[in-house]
Amino acid sequence: MTRIADFKAQMATGGARANQFRVTLTFPSFVTHAAGYTAQFLSKATSLPSSSINDIPIQYRGRAVHFAGERTFQPWHITAYTDNNFLIRNAMEEWAHGIQEVNTTNGRVNTRDYQVDLYVHQLDRSGSIVKEYKFIDAYPSEVGPIQLDYEQTNAIETFDVLFQYNFWESINSTTAVLPSY
Repeated sequence: MTRIADFKAQMATGGARANQFRVTLTFPSFVTHAAGYTAQFLSKATSLPSSSINDIPIQYRGRAVHFAGERTFQPWHITAYTDNNFLIRNAMEEWAHGIQEVNTTNGRVNTRDYQVDLYVHQLDRSGSIVKEYKFIDAYPSEVGPIQLDYEQTNAIETFDVLFQYNFWESINSTTAVLPSY
């Protein structure tokens, strides 16, 4: 019989908290709106990544036999706060414009010019990194709208950004502490 004390012993550190995280972003060098920015910003919301291994069902004598297929990675999503200078928003728009200009089909074609590595860190309550994910070769595929509303009060504007990337790496960290900016 399992006791409450046994459960509590497994949760001795209080468990991971959904509101203890930090997103670290590095902008490509052509994004001048981010010049001087330390490449880190607080986001309102994000998620730890997911991936799927596709199924390959093969019929054998009327019965499906399953084999593991290829791994796919879903886009990564963040929700960012908008400051009065629109620093983050402007940087995201400039990044997307650098990939493909809004008034032409011109843009950067060398992936090294517009893809960067992004990070999300799960923190404990003392600010130590307990889990880290690195998104390899990421770029914004969608910079979402900012909703404006006369009836909205006591709120800071937010907008969503959807990032595509090639894959993510899971890094276990239990002792690293992020620098404070």
